[in-house]
Amino acid sequence: MSTFRERSSWITLGGIAIVLVAALAVIGYQAKPAAAADKAQSLAVVQALSDAFEQVANDTSPAVVNIRVEKKMKESPMVYEEQDGAPMSPDDLFQRFFGGPPMGGHRGMPHREEAESTPVPVGEGSGFIISEDGYIVTNHHVAGDADGLKVTLEDGRSFDAKLIGTDPQTEIALIKVEAKGLPTLKFGDSDKVRVGQWVLAIGSPFGLKHSVTSGIVSARGRGNVNIVDYADFIQTDASINPGNSGGPLLDMEGGVIGMNTAIVSRSGGSNGIGFAIPANMVKYIVDQLRDHGSITRGFLGINIQEVTPDLAKWFKLSEGHGVLVADVTKDSPAEKAGLQRDDVIVELDGQPVGEIGAFRSHISTTAPGTSLRLSIIRGGNRIEKTVEVGSLPGEKVAKAGGAKQEPRTKLGITVQGLNDDLAKRMGYEGESGVVVSQVTPGSEAARAGIKPGMLIKEVNRQAVNNPREFEDAVQKGPKDQAALLLIQDGQSSRYVALEVS
Repeated sequence: MSTFRERSSWITLGGIAIVLVAALAVIGYQAKPAAAADKAQSLAVVQALSDAFEQVANDTSPAVVNIRVEKKMKESPMVYEEQDGAPMSPDDLFQRFFGGPPMGGHRGMPHREEAESTPVPVGEGSGFIISEDGYIVTNHHVAGDADGLKVTLEDGRSFDAKLIGTDPQTEIALIKVEAKGLPTLKFGDSDKVRVGQWVLAIGSPFGLKHSVTSGIVSARGRGNVNIVDYADFIQTDASINPGNSGGPLLDMEGGVIGMNTAIVSRSGGSNGIGFAIPANMVKYIVDQLRDHGSITRGFLGINIQEVTPDLAKWFKLSEGHGVLVADVTKDSPAEKAGLQRDDVIVELDGQPVGEIGAFRSHISTTAPGTSLRLSIIRGGNRIEKTVEVGSLPGEKVAKAGGAKQEPRTKLGITVQGLNDDLAKRMGYEGESGVVVSQVTPGSEAARAGIKPGMLIKEVNRQAVNNPREFEDAVQKGPKDQAALLLIQDGQSSRYVALEVS
């Protein structure tokens, strides 16, 4: 028989147990609404993200276009048909970038095209509108070699497009449709892109117009992917497939931070490794194509190579990045700034220098005359240098109007802008106007003696400083009068009147 003390102990332990059970019950009771609150909060976050995606897609999709590429078929080539009946050439324009069967990978039985000179569809791509009057950005491999371009907007409107200019070395092309009041997209600042941030890609993968995919920025500064000469790609895992080429990569504010260009794939479909050209590079190239019809690239005058771990030891580098200067061109901007062979450039304007491709691309898209700050390791010591970017000499880069494009005006003339390098080479220093780059044989211009290399200073008594002003002046001229051109050939000038066909 237990004593009173013993019974008291059991009563005390029992009381404690009852209190604990009661406390746990209370805690459990309170945990249920707490868990419910956490779930509601989580759902609210997911819904907010979903709403943001929806808002960006709704706001930007009207300015994203589908581009149908047409080629003239010669000698009755074999043309393959898709399952939906859309024709596809065996040398698909997108094959070299995406690999695998083009346009979805389905091929039927070949047949022979009857009309040898009639343009037929050979593929599709994407693009986005950057001006209300119809300028559209896309990839060079979409539009650069086309004989015809058909642009379709989200609202169903369709236009014929002409090629304004293309730069194969950056994979950027500019086309235009004749329309007014079009929806547009704005360029964001790709230098501010962060790895891990959410992005959306819009385009026409496999011909499925206005498809939206989401993902994150996987990496920046990808320059060693052997796609173009000047590479500084943004890598993303947002699904990009054949047909997405030329479409925008968007941030969550709807700004264009890149143009989708290529993927790494063994199957031809998306494996989550896509590449977009940074928006700042796109804008630099497009502005020059639109205003001058040619590209002026930045130039330092150095040969560079990657810094390997072995080279880092030899050159006493504590940093694990940078580019090694292997040679300096005589009388170049780099030599004038005091750069030397064996210098290692580790920072550019305060930012670490990584891959060679990204460094070259940054320099090439920097306007001549811009001053850059370089941090250099020389003999184990860190020094600072300021270099003024020059202009890359003797390089013919952009195809104004494309290699097979008809002259861009009704006069039978193709023109390009007069930049400093071109003016120096052609003896037009201190002059303004546009340079004749092509004349259609047998045209009114050819019969009037106009030849490539001549400088057109005025159209209809109005000064013209770039191809866009030249074309606008021709189109806005009196309908019942010939166009009046002031042309300079060497040191002499003369007026020429041309009928507008």
